[in-house]
Amino acid sequence: MKIRVGFGYDVHQLKEGRLCRLGGVEIPSDIGPDGHSDADVLLHAICDAILGAAGLRDIGFHFPNTSDEFKDADSRNLLADVMTLIKDKGYNVGNIDATLVSEVPKISPYISDIKASISSLCNLADDEVGVKATTSETVGFVGRREGIEAYAVVLLEKQ
Repeated sequence: MKIRVGFGYDVHQLKEGRLCRLGGVEIPSDIGPDGHSDADVLLHAICDAILGAAGLRDIGFHFPNTSDEFKDADSRNLLADVMTLIKDKGYNVGNIDATLVSEVPKISPYISDIKASISSLCNLADDEVGVKATTSETVGFVGRREGIEAYAVVLLEKQ
């Protein structure tokens, strides 16, 4: 079996009045990630990890923030497109491990829902998706509540 590993990272500013969707799950909050699309920082990091493992460049190449086509795009649809791209190359996702870094909103109460969302989007079992949440202990732009970050590692398996 041939395997490949990919790493993804994304960051977005936080803005009052923005929808807060993380991992495909709407999080009740008066502050949310700002971006051209829905700015789902977690799904963006996962997309980048998958694309990188498959040697398919990055999310910005496939879904440029200069294109009106992707204005306010639902990142669940972007991930579905990424899944099609890797399937066309003969790969399946084996597992995903991801970390959200945020002071606000608090993510921990939604981890189970986020894992279920990602599992469904990537055709994985619940135990094949790891999602963790942490803060930056009030340090840096995340600590000042100016932004949110996500990191993801993905294993691809050749079909």
